[in-house]
Amino acid sequence: MLTNTFSPALWLIEQEALALLTRLARLQPFALHMPMVAAATVSLAAQQAIEQHMLGARQKLQSMVVEFIDWLQDAAEKEVAAAEAQSRFTFVRLRFNSLISQFDIFADVLAQRSEHETGVWIAGLDYVATDALRLPNNYYQIPPIACYLDRGHGAAIRRIKTRLPGGDQNPVAIIRVPRERMVGSGISSSLVHEVGHQASALLNLINSLRPVLRQQQKEDPQSKMAWQLLERWISEIIADFWSVAKVGIAAPLGLMAVVSLPRPFVFRISLDDPHPVPWIRVKLSCGMGNALYPHPQWQRLASLWEQLYPTDNLEKEKQHVLKLLEATIPRFAALLVKHRPKSLQGRSLQEVLAEKERHPSYLSAYYQKWKGSLQQMQSAAPTFVFATVGQARMDGEISPEQEGQILSKLLTYWATYSSLSNSAACAEALSPLHPLQKTFQPTLLNQGGLYV
Repeated sequence: MLTNTFSPALWLIEQEALALLTRLARLQPFALHMPMVAAATVSLAAQQAIEQHMLGARQKLQSMVVEFIDWLQDAAEKEVAAAEAQSRFTFVRLRFNSLISQFDIFADVLAQRSEHETGVWIAGLDYVATDALRLPNNYYQIPPIACYLDRGHGAAIRRIKTRLPGGDQNPVAIIRVPRERMVGSGISSSLVHEVGHQASALLNLINSLRPVLRQQQKEDPQSKMAWQLLERWISEIIADFWSVAKVGIAAPLGLMAVVSLPRPFVFRISLDDPHPVPWIRVKLSCGMGNALYPHPQWQRLASLWEQLYPTDNLEKEKQHVLKLLEATIPRFAALLVKHRPKSLQGRSLQEVLAEKERHPSYLSAYYQKWKGSLQQMQSAAPTFVFATVGQARMDGEISPEQEGQILSKLLTYWATYSSLSNSAACAEALSPLHPLQKTFQPTLLNQGGLYV
């Protein structure tokens, strides 16, 4: 260790480096200081991925600091300029700050899990998000997912393997959900939209669709501007498409709640924004829904949107652009559902995503069948349940109060079920093939008032 009489400047730098090691030692595993009930925890895969990532990052940074201190010892003997030592140290400190930023990102995800009731609901959203990412035939490996709530009315995702502060790869998909959307079927619109971004990346859909849209610009010169804008917005459109495919009419209904803003914002056309113009975005969502699950309700909802935001008083140039885009929607939606990316091994998006049970007529029938029985809903896929409840909302069969009660109980159930499934002691008993499932599962969960 240096003394301040040997080189005061280098001694000061060494003290700062030793202080980094002290603070680094205080970054303990999340498992040691995150209080929450078991049902509110993230999945075992997500927890392991986060802990392993942070452990590796801490060890790497610790080695960097120790190597720097060793170098500093030699630098003092060789009378290296203090400015050079300070320059080297700043890079070490920047790396430390990046690690702290990563810690805070994961802490935001985990800390809310200790909130009464809300923490369990968030864990339920993890379960719903995982279901929303699931496809038949295993086209990709589903990454660990963790959700958290934040202020504002928009959701967001930090996809797996994208860069964290400092350049490290993100070990889990982190979805930020607006707190104001809890709890109703509208939460599924935002949640599954963000899942759609992750799915799009796993299937490489953006790179697959852009050449198709550019070809349309050549083949349809009269609508070239519309096709150019659709290409610019394709990442957000795909995410909306995924949401419509998974939760049906709940997707545009939830979207309408998000983009119901003052008129200047609803009709604002910005080439810098990856999101479609809000007015046309709702129309796109309805158009894609009709292409996937043909039914008059999509046009009814689009017409209702026009009543809320009529275009009569807009300037002619803006009206022209919106009309051009609106006229292109049916062709674009047909192109999208028939698209066959290489990642789907020759199958179209419609063949993989659209399920006949999610057609509006089926969903309406299922709600009538399930009415008053949460136990029947619990046996279905979470996204299918959200689609059914959203359809009931569209049909006027359920009130917002009933919707909130049902979905809050279901989120609690899914969180509890997921927690027990992650437990090695309960894994066998929760297996669908296990003879105790029919007695063990309802008896245990009924104690929490999950059945009515």
